[in-house]
Amino acid sequence: MSDASSRADARSGGFEETAEGRVHRLPIRIYYEDTDAGGIVYHANYLRYAERARTEMLRCLGYDQVALLAEPGIGFAVRSCTADFVAAARLDDRLEVVTRLHAVGGATLEAEQRVERNGQLLVRLMIRLACIGGAGGGVVRAARMPAALRAALQSLIHPTSAIFIMTLLAS
Repeated sequence: MSDASSRADARSGGFEETAEGRVHRLPIRIYYEDTDAGGIVYHANYLRYAERARTEMLRCLGYDQVALLAEPGIGFAVRSCTADFVAAARLDDRLEVVTRLHAVGGATLEAEQRVERNGQLLVRLMIRLACIGGAGGGVVRAARMPAALRAALQSLIHPTSAIFIMTLLAS
């Protein structure tokens, strides 16, 4: 593997096995552009970090957002998001966005995303995404996820977890 592809893989983060399934971890560094005049991360930036983490999680599964938009013509839109701000991140902090899928439906995805500094919770986001078709320029409406993508996402949820069983029953 070349140095460039090693760096690209590190930027995409990676998966870790846990008792509740696989989680994706994406490292983030805080720069001046992320902070207010006091050196504290502006609250809306946590949503940006979460979006990056979800994109890189898909990339680690072998799915590229641009390719999904082109064929089969789908994308993901945030349907709902709840944010719990626990502690502030500051200039030059090294953070990690930890993404854990809770449910994967035919056209929806539910995830918990945690922004952490050295294992300390800073922000918890509960996200519900809708899979949409027509995101590349057509009429935008709910769309079913391709079976292979759905299976790849479901593989991140541990098969004996209550979350996984509830997801199967709901589908």
